[in-house]
Amino acid sequence: MASQISHIVYAKKYLDKHPSNKINGNEFILGTVFPDIRRVAENIKRSDTHSVFSSVDLTFSGLSSFQAGWKFHLYCDAKREEILGRYNFYSLDGTADLACIPSKLLEDKIIYSRYNNWKKLADFFRNPPEIDTGINISRETFKLWYAILAEYISQKPDSKIINKFASSLPALANMAEDIVKSIGVLEKNKKVVDILGRVEGEIV
Repeated sequence: MASQISHIVYAKKYLDKHPSNKINGNEFILGTVFPDIRRVAENIKRSDTHSVFSSVDLTFSGLSSFQAGWKFHLYCDAKREEILGRYNFYSLDGTADLACIPSKLLEDKIIYSRYNNWKKLADFFRNPPEIDTGINISRETFKLWYAILAEYISQKPDSKIINKFASSLPALANMAEDIVKSIGVLEKNKKVVDILGRVEGEIV
């Protein structure tokens, strides 16, 4: 599983490698970061957003751009774990701490510069289009999630930005300071940083 900036960078790489007139890039990326809306919608279970497709691959026939991005998120979650497994990433000290959240957010920090249009995307997230997700999520919750993401992606994440992002998510708020401290330790480990930096290059 990856965090939101990483998912966006993966999506941009996929779109660049597979240009298609049938996919709206903005809506694809909107869908790519949708499944983790459960972080702000406590009535939504992980299975509600992560177990909705019969197969998790890169076949998007019959799906809207948003749905294709949603499915792409699930593909990347699985593929990322496969890649990290090949490198024995979780055998390194601290990588599995706090449900692996520090590792995910550190990856966001490492690969942030591999996408170069954050301001435009943040503006899009601040006013997301109406989307029928098929899940009982209010428009207010939908807009809240993307507003939080717009704030998070607007500049390269540092300790302050990561703390604010984690604190804005009910499930992570109590861990925010510990997450930041753990990231500080992990980013001093060159092997951890090297492996996390490789994922985007191998995921699609």
